[in-house]
Amino acid sequence: MSSSELDNLKQCLRDFAKARDWDQFHSPKNLSMALSVEVSEIVEHFQWLTEEQSNNLSQDKLDEVETELADTFIYLIRIADKLDIDLLEAANNKIKHNEQKYPVDKVKGSAKKYTEYE
Repeated sequence: MSSSELDNLKQCLRDFAKARDWDQFHSPKNLSMALSVEVSEIVEHFQWLTEEQSNNLSQDKLDEVETELADTFIYLIRIADKLDIDLLEAANNKIKHNEQKYPVDKVKGSAKKYTEYE
């Protein structure tokens, strides 16, 4: 996603909330709570599945997961917008940080936490 596409989506979400007078409810606290609920709804779809089943969802189930992912993405964008955080810049910074924290030569093929391999 380009920066301009993200900015357009952010503006669309602002307009959507403004038209419904919902901005009054969209505090970072409330949005983060809503995000948590939506993430839980994603987890619910996978809760009792095996690894194999989770990788081979039916189209109906995949459609449901897609909707929940969209909800989480929307809430994430709204929180970042409210806090004036550039999500693309933040994500790129985090990737750079993780590259230092998890060097390939020490962690490749391992699921250990960074504190376990030092």
